[in-house]
Amino acid sequence: MQKMPFERYRAFEQVKLENRSWPNKTITRAPIWCSVDLRDGNQALIEPMDTTRKKKMFNLLVEMGFKEIEVGFPSASQTDFDFLRMLIEKDMIPDDVTIQVLTQAREHLIRRTFESIQGAKSAIVHLYNSTSELQRRVVFREDKQGIIDIAVKGAQLIKELIPTVPGTKIIHQYSPESFTGTELPFARDICEAVMDVWEASPENKVILNLPATVEMSTPNVHADQIEWFCGNIKNRDSVIISLHPHNDRGTGIAATELGLLAGADRVEGTLFGNGERTGNVDLVTLAVNMMTQGIDPRLDISDINRVKETAEYCNQLPVHPRHPWVGELVYTAFSGSHQDAIKKGMTALKASNEDLWEVPYLPIDPQDIGRSYEAIIRINSQSGKGGVAYIMQNDYHMELPKALQVDFSKRIQNIAETTGKEITPEVIWETFDESYLRWSTPLQFKNHTTVPDTHAAEIRHLTAQINFNDEARQITGKGNGPVAGFINAVAENLGVRLTVEDYHQHSLTHGSDAKAVAYLELKTDDGQTVWGIGIDSNTTVASIRAIVSATNQILGK
Repeated sequence: MQKMPFERYRAFEQVKLENRSWPNKTITRAPIWCSVDLRDGNQALIEPMDTTRKKKMFNLLVEMGFKEIEVGFPSASQTDFDFLRMLIEKDMIPDDVTIQVLTQAREHLIRRTFESIQGAKSAIVHLYNSTSELQRRVVFREDKQGIIDIAVKGAQLIKELIPTVPGTKIIHQYSPESFTGTELPFARDICEAVMDVWEASPENKVILNLPATVEMSTPNVHADQIEWFCGNIKNRDSVIISLHPHNDRGTGIAATELGLLAGADRVEGTLFGNGERTGNVDLVTLAVNMMTQGIDPRLDISDINRVKETAEYCNQLPVHPRHPWVGELVYTAFSGSHQDAIKKGMTALKASNEDLWEVPYLPIDPQDIGRSYEAIIRINSQSGKGGVAYIMQNDYHMELPKALQVDFSKRIQNIAETTGKEITPEVIWETFDESYLRWSTPLQFKNHTTVPDTHAAEIRHLTAQINFNDEARQITGKGNGPVAGFINAVAENLGVRLTVEDYHQHSLTHGSDAKAVAYLELKTDDGQTVWGIGIDSNTTVASIRAIVSATNQILGK
């Protein structure tokens, strides 16, 4: 085994935070959401969106309920500039939606940004410059004061340009880019310098966006950073603390949730996490996570399939089949034990008549976000009787008795292991039909009559018209009912002796043309067990057809 060069890296410095409070807190409400799909998401695409795709994405975000949408970097991209002008000039921005535009702290870019928002009802002007120790040292070669001067100069220019956009409500936002790599006291100092320029107050709140531009630590350290900042920034009631997490370590969701516990008010991210490198934080996952905890997500995710399809079209990137909540396979169980638990959970939920969702292995009702139950259980060689029984019940309304589940699942297991492939519901039904229903020779049932025994009130005499080996015959028997009478007739006339071991019956459909299904587990004199299944609109005839099915299986072997 080759040794990995772990010595080239060093552990992220912990935050010295006394009496941290976030571990004891609970998220109780959704944050302010801001989508950056049209900026962060778009700049990370292999093929950036054209106007058609941008428009489709913008309309989706509006329909989902986003009230803040970063529409691009208009000072750095003519495409972004033109798209923003189209939104404004064609009055495509709803009154309750605020657009957000990004600009570096550079004079010509700030001036161009203000040109782009002319005529907008409201706009968040998002100013940023990088503040991390590494970028100061390697990229900008500036000391701390030099970096503060860049931010303050940009903030002053934004303030001066506000009169050039009369009728537009300007909301200030500042990001110390690479916040997670910035010394916390310095991040505070530069943010406070910008706040002073913009005269932050409870009536004129400034958004301080704290980006994990590169995710560099475990989520708990991120939470410590946010709690430290919230507790040390001056005039906390005059700022909105915003998170902008990335997912380099694969823990963007956790870092965001812990950051909210630590005091953040707002989250910037993208649908399904598209963004630079491993992506931005996934807002859809965050929103559904909140819903599973009984929190109103304040986003409409009731048709998650359409959201996924639109995002895939606009981004030209697929969503992984195991992606949380929306992936094709995330509500699918192949494991036999999981399938059995889900089947029992669904049955118990229906019987309870309660609205509270409680089903093992399904933390959310797929239908609440527009998914169906069709793919909850799929069958392969890892599956068990519970999964097969669920498919039969859910797709074909057949409530198989437990012993029949065992018998039938063995047949399906054999097919799965032989083929090495997934077994579709159609193949399951075809196998069921072939195994239990299609046995129509040599015995064929036509009709029957019963009359009471004149000497014993509990006994009835049965006469049945049948075909046997293509020959019309009449057989007779007796028992305490039609089922027992027919079993006796088969024994006395055809020599097939059967004993009923188990019997179940239920309706398949409702209404005047309803049909019933009967399941009979029967045992022969030599100890052989066979399942007979019959379907008919008459419950008695369904049971007799089940006996016929079992008899033909015995005679056909």
